[in-house]
Amino acid sequence: MKKVLTIAGSDSSGGAGIQADIKTMTMHGVYAMSAITALTAQNTTGVREIYPVSPEFLKQQIDAVFEDIRPDAVKIGMVSTPEQAEVIAERLIFYKAKNIVTDPVAVSTSGSGLSTAETYEVLKNKIFSISVLVTPNIPEAELISGMKINAPEDIIKISEYISEKYKCSVLCKGGHLKENANDFLFSEGKGVWFRGKRLTDNELHGTGCTLSSAIASNLAKGHSLEKSIQSAKEYISDCIDSISDIGHGCKPLNHMKGVLE
Repeated sequence: MKKVLTIAGSDSSGGAGIQADIKTMTMHGVYAMSAITALTAQNTTGVREIYPVSPEFLKQQIDAVFEDIRPDAVKIGMVSTPEQAEVIAERLIFYKAKNIVTDPVAVSTSGSGLSTAETYEVLKNKIFSISVLVTPNIPEAELISGMKINAPEDIIKISEYISEKYKCSVLCKGGHLKENANDFLFSEGKGVWFRGKRLTDNELHGTGCTLSSAIASNLAKGHSLEKSIQSAKEYISDCIDSISDIGHGCKPLNHMKGVLE
């Protein structure tokens, strides 16, 4: 069985973060492990409180996993402090971790800030370059690049800029443009669109966590980057297509809908 480690924050309502990651990984038939960066008190309507773990305790979690059960892939989600980001980069380099997928979480779907500018600087300069893929949504891509996205052409330009500046492949998720669910991959000097149909007008909870975890799971199983992304998009479409009326805010996905081999 392939193993995947998620390094991210906990979501007490179960729709995003560590909880969404583990559900997604389990449905992909991989063994899920976690190193928690922060505890959050949140539900579908918003984040009430964030309690970051110490950098030393985060280090101990990562070490405990790698020393016993080496991951075949690593997904990085919410990182609360620059010191945490430094520890993550240092330990993953130390262990020569493979198939790192970084979801540069900045703000929750409900609008709550989950990271700081200082943390983002460490992510960009130390974690992006060791990642096989970085998966920003449009606001995150704008934050990383300092540019605005108003059209698909802007997504192409910014994806290329981030990829070349930080030496990583970039999947820019286009859902915030509202017209469709098209994502753009720029990797090794080439770009490709992954077309998707918008399935709901509801605000959704945990889509970025789910997509990045599905991609990491597929990479762990030996699939190519493009196949991993395409399969992950098909999985998340199934999850969105079967969302139920849970909570009073942004709707969580149905991670148990099904999975592609």
